[in-house]
Amino acid sequence: MKWEKAVDIQRHVGVLIGQLQLKHIDKDQVFCFRSFGSKSRAMARIWALPRIWQMALNSKPGYCLEVISERYDRLSYDNQKKVLIHELLHIPKNFSGSLLSHRSLGGKKFSRNVEDLWLKLKNTK
Repeated sequence: MKWEKAVDIQRHVGVLIGQLQLKHIDKDQVFCFRSFGSKSRAMARIWALPRIWQMALNSKPGYCLEVISERYDRLSYDNQKKVLIHELLHIPKNFSGSLLSHRSLGGKKFSRNVEDLWLKLKNTK
């Protein structure tokens, strides 16, 4: 598997954070990558830097948002944005370096939350 920094995704994520008023997210501590050759069924994933690693590395909390090229790049522009919103919702309000599970985000209502934010985004343009 190969990773490369995804400047285009980084830009999109920064815009989404601003437009959706996700003020708890430090966009400078979200790092975006595109992977190639993954066998995962996912379109994207978010990786956290847990507290123990923050302490070991003397680092602030951070997140890596990975889009899986073989799946993500084939999506429509709208669906790509929904995927990014989905991943950003995994970041907790305290921006601690942990991740919220689908269950903690409302289980089946999680998809509805993504859709609601997507509609909010579309209506603010």
